[in-house]
This record gives sequence, C-alpha cells and structure tokens, in this order.
Amino acid sequence: MTAEVYGAPDAEALAGRFARLFGALVGNIERVIRGKRENVELAMLCLLSEGHLLLEDVPGTGKTTLARTVAASVDAQWTRIQFTPDLLPSDVTGVSIFNQATSKFEFHPGPIFANIVVADEINRGSPKTQSALLEVMEERRVTVDGRPQPVPRPFMVIATQNPVDMDGTYPLPEAQLDRFLMKISMGYPDHGSEVAVLAGMPTGPMVDQLSKVAGREDIKNMIDFAGRIHVAPPLYDYIVHIVASTRQHPDIRLGASPRASLALLRAVRVRAAAAGRSFVVPEDVKALATHVIAHRLILTPEAELRGRGPAELVAEALGRVPVPQAAGV
Repeated sequence: MTAEVYGAPDAEALAGRFARLFGALVGNIERVIRGKRENVELAMLCLLSEGHLLLEDVPGTGKTTLARTVAASVDAQWTRIQFTPDLLPSDVTGVSIFNQATSKFEFHPGPIFANIVVADEINRGSPKTQSALLEVMEERRVTVDGRPQPVPRPFMVIATQNPVDMDGTYPLPEAQLDRFLMKISMGYPDHGSEVAVLAGMPTGPMVDQLSKVAGREDIKNMIDFAGRIHVAPPLYDYIVHIVASTRQHPDIRLGASPRASLALLRAVRVRAAAAGRSFVVPEDVKALATHVIAHRLILTPEAELRGRGPAELVAEALGRVPVPQAAGV
C-alpha cells in the first residue's frame, strides 16, 4: 500500500485496501498466536493509532510472544528491553559519552530509539526507570542533557507486566498507565488452541520465521489514512460524554482524563478503517471504550471492597449515555 494509493479520491476503496492489509497482518500474527484473534486485532489497532499497548497477565500466557510477532510482521526496526530492578534510565534512553578525539560529548541512543519497543516485564523495573518512558511515550522524543532526541515514526511501546501482587513487581504510576492507549489481558488459550500449539511444536511457525507483511511506509500511510476517517459531530459528543461520566461516578475516585477521549477517537477511526469503512459508527466506540478507558480509572476503596471492577463501571457509563441515532450520525 503506497502513498500514491492514499492520494486517490475514492475513500471507500482506500478503506477496503486498508482492511485487506490489516487482515493480512492479523492473519500473519495468528500463525503463532492461536485462538486470540481479538487481542491480536487490538494490538494492531494500537500500532495504527500511534498508541502504546500494555499486556498484563500471569507468566506463560504469550504476552511477550504477541509483542514479538507484531514486531516481526512489520518491516521496521524493533528492540526488546528486559526490565529488571537494576536497570537504569540511561539503559533505556541512551547516554552522552565524551569523545576524546573530537573533545565533544556524543549521544549514543538507547534501545528506545526503534519503531517497536518491547518493554518486557516493565513492572519489574524500579519507578525511576519506569519514568524514563514517560516523555517518549507522549511526545515521541527523549531529552538527554537538555537536548531533545526524536524517535522514529511509527513508534510504539508494547509493555508486558505480571499482576502487581506478584513478588518483585512495582505498580505502574497513574501517569504512566494513562499513556497506554489500551491495556489487555491475554488469558489462557482454549483447549483446541492449546492442542494446536502442542501439535505444531517443534515444526510449527516460529516468530523468527514469520514473513514481513507490511513495511514502515505502509504503516505510516495506514496511520495517516486512519486519521482522515470521517467522524460525525454527534460521535465527538458521544465520546466526551462517556469519558466525562467516569469522573462523576460515586465508585470512581479518579476518572478518565481528556487523553482518554483523544485515545478513543484515534482507536475508533482505525477500527472503522479495519472494517472497510470510511466513517465511524457508534458500535466502534462501544467496542473499544472498555479497552481504552478501564485501566485509567482509580476506584474508591469502598468499591474495591465490594468487588467492583473498572470494566464493569465503564459498561455502566456506556449504558447511561444515549447512543447517537443513525440520522444524527
């Protein structure tokens, strides 16, 4: 898919090409990740929304494998950072080293300077090291010694983490959670998928054997096209009402920020294009609202004692906000 194709006037035809390439990417990843199509699609939605993805689950459920297969399916530079308690911020961002030959400090970029960065077990890193990602995840640049260093485009952080109640983990701060466009859980595969994984070993497709389905320019063009997907004015109002309702719920101590509204807007545009449409419908918003909003909420202690969860409260918000009618959209 080339830049010239995206310059054509037929929006529906372009959306169809977008959908076919999106489906090819998902299908390629599913050669390794069996029985998790929804999670695979959400990961690709994050990439094409220029967002970041947080994968949380117990060890052994395929979090890192999903991150690696996304990177392997795109012909772009990717790196992996294994977070440990002794990892330093400079190990992530890079460092300036004095060059005796030139008598000047030269910047040596760290592994964060890649198109897709796999941050493995991010919550095993210290809070100081976790904070090294705050600027780059939001502004797409790293400031070292007072000088901004931009990262390449596209840029995506795919972070994995174990549940925070496990030994040796540090909870991610609210400011960092807010920078992830989505947080999803892999979950255990169904019986048939797990049997297929066993039957395919060791001759089944491996991550390193996956073909490159899309190049860096393809991804850039898909991102640019998704940003032009039509959103009717009532849907802007619908998104803001859903996010704002989380700030008024008695069981929520801290609701979603305006960053959540922007993230949801980017995601629903990509979902519409992935479905072959050049316009967003309310079903796009309802399908992605929980994935985009839930991890940004902080519940009251009383709500947690009653066993309430963020996803349940987002569902309640969706139920309270009137859905725009077709005529208005």
